[in-house]
Amino acid sequence: MNSDMLNQLGMGHMDIGMIIIALAAAVLFLLILTVVALAKLAKLSKKYKKFMQGNTARSLEDDIVRLYEDSKYVKLSSEKNRKDIAALVEQVSHAYQRAGLVKYDAFNQMGGKLSFCLALLDEENNGFLLNSVHGTEGCYSYMKEIWKGKCDIQMGNEEKQALGLAMAASEGIGAGKE
Repeated sequence: MNSDMLNQLGMGHMDIGMIIIALAAAVLFLLILTVVALAKLAKLSKKYKKFMQGNTARSLEDDIVRLYEDSKYVKLSSEKNRKDIAALVEQVSHAYQRAGLVKYDAFNQMGGKLSFCLALLDEENNGFLLNSVHGTEGCYSYMKEIWKGKCDIQMGNEEKQALGLAMAASEGIGAGKE
């Protein structure tokens, strides 16, 4: 069959049945694409309805503003906490953190080990030794300054032991020795 319209389009030599089949295939392909698009649209619409359920656009905007304000508050609080923690760490580094205690019998006659030597040190091993000597005539106490784990004044055995215990205590108050 010859058609003037097909001749004008330059397709006069083609069979009209083949053209109809090609057009039917194109329509079927477009129909499948439409069904897929409608399915995706229905799924998206369902999600949108669930998201907007019970909310107006104004209340949703208010929720977003509240979340933004909460986020700002958390950020400011976090920064304040960070500064407070840094200040506390600085303070703690200068506090006495390590201790060593040695009890002893000063004159080997009293019994009960009533004399003691206490060493208290900070993070950098600075602090003091407190020695309390208990004898028959009374109790005498004296202190020696410790700087970087050293003492400028000669130390007795018990004082050396207390200082060693304090320096060995890596966390908190150290152990004592009798």
